[in-house]
Amino acid sequence: METTGDDRRRWQSERVRTPLTYKVCDGLTEILIYFSVLFTPWAFGTTQDWSVWTMNTVCYLLGVLLGAKWLIRWWAGYKPSRWGEAGEIGGFRVEDAKQSTVLCLTRCLAILTVIILAYTFVSALNARATFLPRENRFVYHNYLPWLPHSYDRTATLNIFWQYLGLAFFFWATRDWLLGKTRKERQGITVERRTRSRASVTLASEMRRPELSSEDREVVGTPHSPPLSRSPASPLPARLCRLVWVVCLNGALLALEGVLQRLDGTNKLLWLVMPQINSTNEAQFGPYAYRSNAATYLNLLWPVCLGLWLRLRSASARMRRHFERVGGGSYVVLLPCAVLIASAPIISTSRGGALIALAGVPVASGIVFFSARRERALVRASMLTLFLVILGFSAYLGWKDLARRLETMFSDDLSGRIQIYQNSRRIAEEFPILGTGPASFTAIYQLYKEPNQVWDAYLHDDWLETRVTYGWAGLGAILTMLGLVLGRWCFPSGIAAPWEFVAFIWLGLAGCLVHAKFDFPLQIYSILFLFLLLCSILLCLSRK
Repeated sequence: METTGDDRRRWQSERVRTPLTYKVCDGLTEILIYFSVLFTPWAFGTTQDWSVWTMNTVCYLLGVLLGAKWLIRWWAGYKPSRWGEAGEIGGFRVEDAKQSTVLCLTRCLAILTVIILAYTFVSALNARATFLPRENRFVYHNYLPWLPHSYDRTATLNIFWQYLGLAFFFWATRDWLLGKTRKERQGITVERRTRSRASVTLASEMRRPELSSEDREVVGTPHSPPLSRSPASPLPARLCRLVWVVCLNGALLALEGVLQRLDGTNKLLWLVMPQINSTNEAQFGPYAYRSNAATYLNLLWPVCLGLWLRLRSASARMRRHFERVGGGSYVVLLPCAVLIASAPIISTSRGGALIALAGVPVASGIVFFSARRERALVRASMLTLFLVILGFSAYLGWKDLARRLETMFSDDLSGRIQIYQNSRRIAEEFPILGTGPASFTAIYQLYKEPNQVWDAYLHDDWLETRVTYGWAGLGAILTMLGLVLGRWCFPSGIAAPWEFVAFIWLGLAGCLVHAKFDFPLQIYSILFLFLLLCSILLCLSRK
């Protein structure tokens, strides 16, 4: 059947070329995201000023690139092809019934992001005091008590610059992930052409005079499904590449940590001896505190396992539908997941090991339920995987870990009980607005007993957020987290199976549980990875 001129013009309009400047901005965004993923853990967890400001600069550049892409879209009238946005089938625009709901959710999250940043910035400008650490004293200022305020202006201002950069990173990553690659755009264009031709053929068949009314109803029945990717295809290319980079980098990180532990060196990366935790048992990999390394890896291994399960499922469908083997590289993810999941136990971090041991049966339940229709041999091989994780980690780290678990309650959680008691007094005295973001180190000395240690962290991120941000700030942060976790329940986005999303939820849940007994979210690299996974979740939706 020959196509009409209107069809040709419509197809040509769908093939609008991407502006060169937009391509450059998109490519630079991808490079900076990959650099950030690789840099943050290897730069000793990004705990020093030089590494933090390096990441701040990178994140500001991402914000500039995001603003440039928005400006190009507005100035040139360019609308990039993106996952979850309305498309056309046969010349008719197809709107998602719940697309407006997702747009409202995204706008609410953006507004809350601005509110938290403004809350932090106002706390620094309206500071109650500035703490001078070298002189160990406060310099008090005039302030408005009904506005957010801080007892450590310098620390609050520094954390504001970090959070501003992380906000740029979060939204720039989401914007980049939703974009389609050239091959994906071409695939959609070919499918649209096929649908358009089918609709024209359908219309011509309907106009045939020899057809009865019953025949017209049969011919007019729509047979084509909504516009989507092939059921045998994995996740979009950009998302796959990003998760691959995160997983492989995590596997190298876990391997280096295990080798460093076996070697017995007390230098991070065999290069630097930290001032705090200068023994081999207290460190792991590039992290001077083994618990932080364990939390970072506990965030990673469920994601690695989820990507393996998703690519394996897609490869199995391709073999079934097309009778050929495709995409076998996903098997590399399996040993990576085993290594990363074993590392928190080998690190002898009590909290990290317990989170990993609790996550293994949950992950096995997800895998078994996903493979419930598979053969018994396949399910047995998956069970062997989790036994390997437990066996490998027990062989290398269980002896030292068991000794530490025996003293978990006899040592009052390494003195944390006293910190909790003192900090609850601070929370009760500053219930609504808190003492100011990042002001805990300065304010804690006023509430501890003279013979107690002056701790820099509360070892409970939930309580520390309540102390520094108050109930007002904590409520806004929890609302943002709820919006991100609930995003998958609404369509209009990157269609992802529940198993992949459940594994990301598992990683985030483990980090949040660990944050109740330690300070992982006060470490830049862990908070960065947490927000990266949240940005991915904000792009995913149910089918």
